[in-house]
Amino acid sequence: MIDLTPLDTSTLSAAAQRALGPGPGRMMASKGMLPLPPADQVAVLYQLSLDADVSIAGAARATAAGLPEKLLSGTLADPALDPRVLHFFGQQCGNKAAVFDAIALNPAVADATLAMLAGRGGAREVDQLAQNEQRLLRHPEIIAAMYMNRNARMSTIDRVVELAVRNQVRVPGLACWDEVARALSGAPASNHEEDAMFAHAADALSGEDAELTAGAVDGLDDQDAEAAEAARLAERSEQVINDRKVSIGSMSVPSKIRLALLGNAYARSVLVRDPIKLVAVAAIKSPAVSSIEARNYAGNTALDAEVVRYISQRRDWVRDPDVRRRLIRNPKTPIAEASKLLPFLREKELVTVTRSKGVPSALVAQARKILMQRKGGAGK
Repeated sequence: MIDLTPLDTSTLSAAAQRALGPGPGRMMASKGMLPLPPADQVAVLYQLSLDADVSIAGAARATAAGLPEKLLSGTLADPALDPRVLHFFGQQCGNKAAVFDAIALNPAVADATLAMLAGRGGAREVDQLAQNEQRLLRHPEIIAAMYMNRNARMSTIDRVVELAVRNQVRVPGLACWDEVARALSGAPASNHEEDAMFAHAADALSGEDAELTAGAVDGLDDQDAEAAEAARLAERSEQVINDRKVSIGSMSVPSKIRLALLGNAYARSVLVRDPIKLVAVAAIKSPAVSSIEARNYAGNTALDAEVVRYISQRRDWVRDPDVRRRLIRNPKTPIAEASKLLPFLREKELVTVTRSKGVPSALVAQARKILMQRKGGAGK
C-alpha cells in the first residue's frame, strides 16, 4: 500500500505553488479553472485532493477523474512524476485504457500501484501487467490481485502462478496458496476454451445468496436437519448451475480452486464436495465462507476428512455450539480436535454423545468421564 501524503511544494514549479497558495485560487485550481501546464495541473490536483477543506478536496478528485484521456495519458507517462501522483490518478481514472497504459508503463510507478491496477483492470490490462515478470517476482502482491480479479483470464493466471512457483516465491494474500500452487503440477495449461468456461462460471456464480447461509432447518432433530440442509444446498446449487449452463465438473483443477475463492456460496457448496481434495480444501479455506456455511458442513460425513479437520481447527467457527456438537458426532473429525470440544458440551449433549453409535469409543469414554466428574463436583 502506498501512502498518499502531501507533496513537498518546494519541489513544484512557481505556477503550481501560486495555485496552491492562500486565497480563492485554490478552489479555482481544484476545478481546473487555472491555466497550468499538464504536469503542474496533475500535481496540483493531487495536492488539493488531500486538502483539509472537503469541498476543495472533492472538487479536485472530480476534476482529476474528468480530465481528457489524451491529455492524461501523455502527462502520466512522464517518469519524473511522483509515484504518489501516479497512484492517485490510477485510482481516479485507471479504468481508461490509455491512462492505464501510461501509468503501468511508467518506470516511476510504485509496485503497490500496479497491484491496485491488477485488481481493477480488464483482461487486456492484466495481460499487460503479466508481462513484467521482474515486477511480479519483486512484489507478488500483484499476482494475488490478478488472481482475485474475476476479469483476468485463467490462462494468464496459470502463467503468473507458474512463474511464482518456479521461482519459489510465495504469493501473500491468498488463503489457499498451497492448493493453488500444487494444482498446477501436471495440469495442462489453460486454453481459450478454459478461459471462456471460467469467465462464464465466475459471472454466473458471483454475489451471495441469503438462503444458502440462512442457518439450520427448523422442526427437525440435529441429524435430520443436517441431512436436509445438505440436500437443500446440493439441490439449489445444481439448479443454479443448470439454469445458467455452468459446468463446474468439467473445469480444470486450477479453475475450480480459483472459482472457490471468487464464487458465491452456491459455488462453494459444490466445490467443497469435489472429489479432488485440493479443490475441496480450497473451498473451505475461502475467506468468504461464513460461520453458517461452516455449521452446515461440520456434520457432513461425505466431506473429505481434511475439510472437516480445517473446520475443527478454526477457533472462530468452533465457538458456535452447533459446530462443536456436529464436529464431535462426525467420525471424520480428528479425535484430538473433538476431544478439545467435549468439555464445552452441556450435560444433555454429553449424554447424547455416550449413546451415539457413530462416535469413536475414545470420545464416548471421555464424555462419560466428564459426566462423572461433573456429577461428582455437584455432589460436594
